[in-house]
Amino acid sequence: MKRLLGLLLMVGILGVPLFALAAPSAANSGADAPKLDNRLDAASSTLENIMHVPVKGIPYSIAQHARCVIVVPGLFKGAFIFGAEYGQGVATCRTDHGWSGPVFVRMAGGSWGFQIGGKGTELVMVVTDKRGLDDLLSDKFTIGAGASAAVGPVGRTANASTDITMRADILSWSRSKGLFAGVDLKGVSVSQNVADTAEFYGSVHPFRQILAGDVRSPASADEFLHTVERYFGAARRYEDNH
Repeated sequence: MKRLLGLLLMVGILGVPLFALAAPSAANSGADAPKLDNRLDAASSTLENIMHVPVKGIPYSIAQHARCVIVVPGLFKGAFIFGAEYGQGVATCRTDHGWSGPVFVRMAGGSWGFQIGGKGTELVMVVTDKRGLDDLLSDKFTIGAGASAAVGPVGRTANASTDITMRADILSWSRSKGLFAGVDLKGVSVSQNVADTAEFYGSVHPFRQILAGDVRSPASADEFLHTVERYFGAARRYEDNH
């Protein structure tokens, strides 16, 4: 028993989340097609859950100008001495001929804490400008180190020209156990899940190519893309300096 407690304490001190010990093998291997389709369905449900309450949804004035949308059906946060987040998400970007095919991303990060257990959070992130888009197109980026993030304002008619939306490259909205609440994403990394994306499309394509709308997405992505279009609008052309 003493040896077990010692091992657990050592894991915490080294900053390695217990549940993350098993995560890399799952994260680095491609999921099968049904699991990816289920993830897209879960992403659609997450959007519905967050947007169906008008006073808590993403304001239309922000949604209609979104460059990209990242949906994480379950961001799990747990801790044993060291707190950590881990989640699998789906991203799509607006192009001048509609929303791009989806790509799969991972989120991981940590913050010191003493809570024990885990909590699943539905999360939607909106990329608002070119800097956030450029980070999304990179292999991996850490929120706060490059692109800045902030909890987005709520309400379909909320004014998007507030200081917080003008300062942040990425805005987030979250929901946990039916309750709407902000989640601090600073220090969380977002990385490309190349294996799952290649599995979904049948071959490897650069994320930049897919998110530019140059790769035709499988029919199983249609419901997710239709849900995004319903809440965020259709095509939009952006200038490079915006």
